[in-house]
Order: sequence, then C-alpha cells, then structure tokens
Amino acid sequence: MGHGIMTDFTFNSLLSRYAECMMWLARYMERMENLARLLEVTETFVRDGEGQTAWESIVSINSDEGLFNRLHPDNNPADIVAFYMTEQDNPGSIVSMAAAIRDNARAVRPLVSIEMWTHLNVFTRRLLDLDTDRARLNNLSTLCTHIRQECQTHYGIAEGTLYHDQAWLFYRLGKHLERCDQITRLVDIRYHMLLPREERPGSEIDITQWTSVLRSAAAYHAFRRLRPVAVTPSNIVGFLLKNESFPRSLAANIRLVDETLTFLANHAGLRDLCAPLQECLDELRATLSDQTAEDIISRGLHDYMNWIQSKLTKIQAAIATTFWPQPPTRTYAVQLQRQE
Repeated sequence: MGHGIMTDFTFNSLLSRYAECMMWLARYMERMENLARLLEVTETFVRDGEGQTAWESIVSINSDEGLFNRLHPDNNPADIVAFYMTEQDNPGSIVSMAAAIRDNARAVRPLVSIEMWTHLNVFTRRLLDLDTDRARLNNLSTLCTHIRQECQTHYGIAEGTLYHDQAWLFYRLGKHLERCDQITRLVDIRYHMLLPREERPGSEIDITQWTSVLRSAAAYHAFRRLRPVAVTPSNIVGFLLKNESFPRSLAANIRLVDETLTFLANHAGLRDLCAPLQECLDELRATLSDQTAEDIISRGLHDYMNWIQSKLTKIQAAIATTFWPQPPTRTYAVQLQRQE
C-alpha cells in the first residue's frame, strides 16, 4: 500500500482506522510537547522561589486530581514529576503517551514516510526506557528540552514528508483541536491559581507569574514583539485566546480546524458530514470575536473556558461518530482518556 491509499475516500473500516489513528497520533504529540514545556517552566518557576501552588496547577490543568490522589494519597507535590514523567498508571504521563504514539504510528505505517516512522520509532523507544532516576527533578529541565525539540522535529518531518491527502487532514485536525484544548486549560487554571490572594494584580509577583503563563504556551517572544511594555492579565488572556497570528492561540486554531474541515468537505460525499461540525465551530468563533478580553474576564473567564471545553469535547465526539463509527467493544486508535 502506498501513500495514495486514501485518495478515493470512502469511509470503510480500514480507512476509518487510518483517519482515527492519524488524529490521535497528532493529538498525543502535541499534548506531549505541551506537557514537557509546562513541566520545564514550572520547575524554573519553583526553583526561583515563586508559586508554591505551581506544581499542583499542572494536575489541575490536566484534570488529574482524582487519579493523582488515588495513586499518591499523601498528596506530596514532589511526586508530581514522576506522576507525569514515568507513571505507567497515569495515561497522561510522558511514558504512557509515548506508548500510545508508537502504537498509533504503527497502525498507520503504510501512510507515513520512512523518515517519519524512523524518527518516531527511535524517539518513543527512548522515552519508554525512561526510569525514575533519569526523570528526577534535578534532570527535568534538560529532559523536557529534549522532548520538546524532538516533538518539533517530528512536526517538521510530518510537514515535509507526509502526503497531503485526507490522512494529512485528519492529522491536522488532531493537532489543532489539541492546541485549542491545551490553551483553554492553561489560561483557565493559571489565571485562577498562580496569583496568591494576598498579592494585588500588577505586583511584581503577578508579572512574574503571567510571564510564566506566556512561556508555558511558547508565547513569550511573540507577545513581547506585539506588546513590548504592557504585561497585564487582560493583554495576555487576549493574546492567547484571540490573536489570529499566534500559532497556538484559541482563535487561530479554531480557524485552522474550520479550514481543515472545509478541505475535507470538498471530497465527494463529505460535505454533508462536515457541515454540522463547522456550524459548531462558527458558534465558537462568533463568541470569541464578539468579546474583548476584558469582557471575557469580567463575565467569568472560568465559565467561558468550561463552555469552550464542552464544545471541543462535543466536536471531538462528533468527528468520531461521523468518520469512524464502531461497535462499543471495538476500538482502533490508542486513546488515553483524561481523568475528569
């Protein structure tokens, strides 16, 4: 089977399997890079003596409170690094995601280039060999930098070698849906947890913490180019949610999901399948463009982020129902569910 396997695109079980696995491969690569960056930034933040609740916020961002407390009833923040690096019982750990990436990549092996497969094979094998000693706090920054760089190398290989057919479009859907998910979680939790109650907005610690939010989203340099002076919560929230030119913003990724669905809709028989999904995205885009960042914060940032999250969950479920319906006892892609 060659790269053109999905050119005449009708969704039989084999092609549904490829579409689903391509989407989840992209989602887990993006999720892994985001987690590595978040751990690295948090480690620096804590090392500098700021933000006692910073480690706990990572658990909150990933909705893992129940699982973490069950596996670590002492609720020791020192256990959080191992929980997210090597904990096999945590489906959101680096090791668990590496296994899922490897399995999904193997399932779509006929569709990916030799370069892409070779890189993923070597990269995931190294991560699966991680042990607690190598993932200790004093080695965390170096390890996370390596993971981020390898994820970025993967994106370059995928962009330059994957045949741009429908399989590529499902890869794009996964990547941009995950970015929507990650940025809303980051903004919500960091906004509510990082500023100590005794500190006033605009204080030195407030600016330090919001700078860490930007770094967690790989947005610091882009934000400083656009707004070289005003580091305020509303400016940062506005940039991360509404700026169309920043590649990890909510607005940019909603637009890219919509564009990808438009490309899919142009294939015979898929327009009617994509239209309901695009209507839901239109609603998201309208609510985002009609409000300023100040409006969103004053009306309730947490409630709005929760609403966005619920819509994203429905879109993912609708994609699954539309493109890879399957019996409840059968699954194709390796999916690691968040603990809600």
